[in-house]
Amino acid sequence: MVYFPPVSSPKTVSGPQRPAGVDLRTKVGTLSLRNPIIAASGTFGYGVEFAHLVDLNALGGIVVKGLSAEPMAGAPAPRMCETASGIVNAIGLQNIGVRAFIAEKLPQLRQFRTAIIANVFGHSVAEYIEVIRALEDAEGIAAYELNISCPNVQKGGIEYSTDPALTTEVVGAVRKASSRPLWVKLSPVVGSIGLIAKAAESAGADALVIANTYPAMCLDVHNHRSRLGSTTGGLSGAAIKPITVRLVYEANRVIRIPIVGLGGIESAPDVAEYVVAGATAVEVGTAHFADPRASEKLVKGLEKWCRDQNLPGISGLRGSLQAS
Repeated sequence: MVYFPPVSSPKTVSGPQRPAGVDLRTKVGTLSLRNPIIAASGTFGYGVEFAHLVDLNALGGIVVKGLSAEPMAGAPAPRMCETASGIVNAIGLQNIGVRAFIAEKLPQLRQFRTAIIANVFGHSVAEYIEVIRALEDAEGIAAYELNISCPNVQKGGIEYSTDPALTTEVVGAVRKASSRPLWVKLSPVVGSIGLIAKAAESAGADALVIANTYPAMCLDVHNHRSRLGSTTGGLSGAAIKPITVRLVYEANRVIRIPIVGLGGIESAPDVAEYVVAGATAVEVGTAHFADPRASEKLVKGLEKWCRDQNLPGISGLRGSLQAS
């Protein structure tokens, strides 16, 4: 794993003591990151598309667009609809396929020091395994993010992450096929996030990503149709943050592996909320649609916030929520 040299020790000054340097380094399991800010899958392309706008080396990590065994055209347009404090999207997991990613995108990503996490999805265990096996021989990938929020066609449309048995099945199979750190991305639409989280942990997950988008609709009341090409989509953005922070808190109470929080992060205090609830790192998604440099700015904003709070870093806040 990448080693980053320690920051300088704080200098002695008169008056209130403040850290001269803020150390944002963190570890998600065995994976070392220079900071806890990660660009989320589906909102940052394959990373290379943003290289002319963003200092990719400033980010803790990049989760690339979801990869399937074969290319997918995705959902019909329109694919996004703005809502109060959020966006409903129906992209349909459009992607170039894992083999084209390895041949065309990964060589460019190797130029950067940022951790590259490959988001993997499938509609059956066999499809997940096919993608993982293709990636196993490729250089430049730091970890896998297993999206188990996709419908499982072989099981009658049930989502893997809403059933502990199906979660165990797919995570266990991928764990056996992969040598890299395995992050598992969960659905927020579950009866008990703790049960699914424990199932994923027991099956071999190295970390959990909590959580995916929330099923939603945007309707045009004048023509009685959906505002999306697909009838339904997924809600993301600031509106979902309070709900997802609760999910992170509940999962953190029952598992020992790290959690990466995802949902509605726009500011340094948002990051701190997730960390206090139990997250080790966070992923930034919808904010990129308003500002492609949102993740890069968050790194700087988090460093300033820690300095203003007289904190040497953010990791010391992890799981520090006090019971009411």
